[in-house]
Amino acid sequence: MFRKLAPYIKKYKIYAILSPIMMILEVASDIVIPVLMAKIVDVGIAGADGQYVIRMGLIMIALALFGGVMGTWSSHIGAMAGFGTAAEIRKAAYASIQQYSFANIDKLSAPSLITRLTTDAEQVGQVTMMSLRMAIRAPFLMIFALIMALYINGRLALIFFGAIPALALALVVILRKAMPLFQLMQEKIDRVNAVVQEQLAGIRVIKSFNRQKESEDAFMERNKDLRDTAIRAINLIVAFMPVMFLVVYICIIFVLWFGGKMVMAGTMGSGDLIAFITYISQIMMALMMLSMYFMMYTRASASTNRLIEVIHTKSEIQEPDNPVQEVRDGSIVFENVSFKYPGYRENILKNIHLTLQAGEVIGIIGSTGSSKSTLVQMIPRLYDVDEGSVKVGGVDVRNYSLAALREAIGFVLQNNTLVSGTIRSNMQWGDEQVTDEKIIEALRQAQAWEFVSQYEDGLDHRVEQGGNNFSGGQKQRLTIARALIKQPKILILDDSTSAVDMTTDAKLRQTFCAELKGVTTIIIAQRVASIRDADQIIVMEEGRVDAKGTHGELLEKSEVYREIFDSQQKGLAVS
Repeated sequence: MFRKLAPYIKKYKIYAILSPIMMILEVASDIVIPVLMAKIVDVGIAGADGQYVIRMGLIMIALALFGGVMGTWSSHIGAMAGFGTAAEIRKAAYASIQQYSFANIDKLSAPSLITRLTTDAEQVGQVTMMSLRMAIRAPFLMIFALIMALYINGRLALIFFGAIPALALALVVILRKAMPLFQLMQEKIDRVNAVVQEQLAGIRVIKSFNRQKESEDAFMERNKDLRDTAIRAINLIVAFMPVMFLVVYICIIFVLWFGGKMVMAGTMGSGDLIAFITYISQIMMALMMLSMYFMMYTRASASTNRLIEVIHTKSEIQEPDNPVQEVRDGSIVFENVSFKYPGYRENILKNIHLTLQAGEVIGIIGSTGSSKSTLVQMIPRLYDVDEGSVKVGGVDVRNYSLAALREAIGFVLQNNTLVSGTIRSNMQWGDEQVTDEKIIEALRQAQAWEFVSQYEDGLDHRVEQGGNNFSGGQKQRLTIARALIKQPKILILDDSTSAVDMTTDAKLRQTFCAELKGVTTIIIAQRVASIRDADQIIVMEEGRVDAKGTHGELLEKSEVYREIFDSQQKGLAVS
């Protein structure tokens, strides 16, 4: 585990060095105090030497204060090193996630990634801190105390050589059984996070359908599963404690029995017996700390492996050695494209052949599940094709620099969200240096300025998490404006006008036709009205291109398109 963590503790290596040194100094002071106590009893009190008692007492106080200072500083800088290391590994894992493809995220899952960046990183921080303190204090305390016990009475110290192996064997057996349970616990936490994330994101739907009971049941099922796994792991740990205390008390009984006889025989001083019992307590305390540490280490080892997996997972989308750095134009060609999601057996996209000219307005329509969104996600390489190729500006998208390719594409996802901040800061995602004038122009084009201009604070109006203080239609128009600020060569709107009214939708279409000359605009829509004026309309059905052409041509030759159009016309007539 520490070999894996080594790169992340480098920044805090001075703390990682000083903390154990101070801890050893604290242990040394703790070890000397019982010897001084024995001297007070066997020399000072036995000889009625008050000055000797006072002198030894002052030295004991000084050592206790010194040990306390060393222990406090060791704790402080150990915490800085431990949680600093956790912050570094969390940062590295988060940076790695930013490079992931959608396929990587699908494989590891968002709830699991959240658990790894929070719970797992916290475990790593705790154990790193314990490794600099408890893992240093316990063995040194045990070794020093054992040496002092041997120094006081070697024969009596033989008792330890039977007790320590018994405890070590019990600890090894328990840890071997606990390790799989700790790994399983982290997976159960993933499952709890998954249901929490899903239900909090959909809390409005849950309440509107009055499904709170079902939501609670789903949560409680996974919560109970986590609880039961945790209890099984804890029961193993708890089983070790009675064994430890039993061995400790047996040791004390034997020491008192044999040590008492030695005191009565005059071969051992009373103070030495008191010191010896103190060293027993220290040795057993050290063993208890070591057992606790190894149990924490076992769980943290599983957490470390999960974090390292995140860091070492390479994006399935890789750039070539000498990538193309500029997109010439917005032309798009799909050549025999097939694709399936990771874990699927059948292709989602099947033998797609399409040619889209730069500057065209393209409409894409089809029934739910016809793979409209999947098709356009191939263009900015959110996923890579399994067969065939996608070309933008005459170049295979796999030959571009990802930054250059995606900078040339404005993508408004189906579930696009706004980020916490202000309207201005959200617009700056499109261009960090954009002026207010250009932001306002983009808001006008996206039909968003009409409501933004009514806010007293204008562009400084607050955006809550996820943009929850805006309506669905307002969020869609703001995300369209954010994409327009990039001044892209390709603009993809994935069902991004579904929440706007028909009048606003018409104004947006007019903007796309009149003001975005030279920009290839792809509109995925459910409403025929949103794409009927497009230069070309593509009809998708079960992952294939069913037909393509203008609105008039498709009414004549595409049964799928005609059915969609007729059903919507009937709906309008009824309304």
